[in-house]
Amino acid sequence: MKIECTTDILVEAVGKSEKITGKNLTLPVLSCILLEAKGKILTLRATNLDLGIEITIPAKITKEGTIAVPGTILNNFLGTLRNKTVTLEGSEGNLKVTTETNTTVIKSLNHEDFPTIPQLKGDKTLTLSARDVIKGIKSVWYSSATSSMKPELSSIYIYADEDTAIFVATDSFRLAEKKVKMKNARDIGSLLIPVKNVPDILRILESCPGEVEVSFTKNQISFTYSGVYLTSRVVDGVFPDYRQIIPKSYTTHVTTLKQDLISAFRVATIFSDKFNKLSVKINPKEKKFELSTRNADVGENSTSLEAVIEGDPIEINFNYKYITDCFQSVDADSVTLEFNGVTKPLIARGVNDKSFMYLVMPINK
Repeated sequence: MKIECTTDILVEAVGKSEKITGKNLTLPVLSCILLEAKGKILTLRATNLDLGIEITIPAKITKEGTIAVPGTILNNFLGTLRNKTVTLEGSEGNLKVTTETNTTVIKSLNHEDFPTIPQLKGDKTLTLSARDVIKGIKSVWYSSATSSMKPELSSIYIYADEDTAIFVATDSFRLAEKKVKMKNARDIGSLLIPVKNVPDILRILESCPGEVEVSFTKNQISFTYSGVYLTSRVVDGVFPDYRQIIPKSYTTHVTTLKQDLISAFRVATIFSDKFNKLSVKINPKEKKFELSTRNADVGENSTSLEAVIEGDPIEINFNYKYITDCFQSVDADSVTLEFNGVTKPLIARGVNDKSFMYLVMPINK
């Protein structure tokens, strides 16, 4: 193999690919990026068996060939180059990288051991806005379970309702739901994307300027745009019917400024105990909305917030970390908090925003 290509384009492609490489000691080739030169195209492939990526870039190819090179080494080295063009050449089983001022040899591995990346072309395929997909996933993914004991809970659940794609995640203590209107949404069906794959999926999609082609099978989902093909395993499971736990009404309703809440939670963090317990006291007659935390070793704090309050008085406890996570998904300046007794969950939304809903279960005193 011998090729010449633009350094900036190669660095960007290698950077994206390197993040997908695996750290599997029993299969060292997973730590590699596979470089395949054919025709006028250089194809880069990387996989960790859960995720796979394939990127094509233009190159001047003198000699076709394939080589597998450790991704981290290649990425770190290319990042130091300041030359406009770079030459890659297979030399005695290794990769020789040459510029006007530098010659480097990087040891390679047997490329024949590199696993195949699933190609989903020809299956169920939709064209969606990358920005909409990113918005939906980012709004909920922090609510999924980190443990893999229940794969369906350590996933992002995506399903369709007419012209709306609905993104949901829960760890059984809190739940986030985001509704995003999309053309072709009704063809999505339903699927579960492992949350551990989400950071890489978001990072790759964020470089997509417009629409992304999304394909589905029973076991895989893929995203294709501008020479980039990314595929992820999907979870074979059933997401719980979460809608049955969402209260249909409320007994206490609070509207307050989002930024005031965020500031109050920052103070509460300083004085919280090891259980992150936050006490919420609401008294509509006294127009009182109070958040308090207490730590026997540090001290205690109580913060009163201006709010519009209606309904019954209530005293209830939550894990404050579960509540603060949702503010990143609320676009409105004001937030509504709905309570339905001390044993029922809190529902948080942005004012006049029906697209996002966040549910938090209370904790015992």
